[in-house]
Amino acid sequence: MALTEDMADEIAQLALADEKRSGDETIIAQVAEILGASSQTLQEAFLTSDRVRRAERRARELLATRAKG
Repeated sequence: MALTEDMADEIAQLALADEKRSGDETIIAQVAEILGASSQTLQEAFLTSDRVRRAERRARELLATRAKG
């Protein structure tokens, strides 16, 4: 469902921004726990969005490093 994925991605972006700002690496797990208490579907979509965004960031960093030569 697009609504679930959109909501999960928005929450993931907020959590990742909070993690970067605060340095609190437990925020993703905390949010996932809260989501899972009410909706496993939203929790799974959130965790997927988190993994995808982290993977994208690592790939872009690698490519940027290689482009510098």
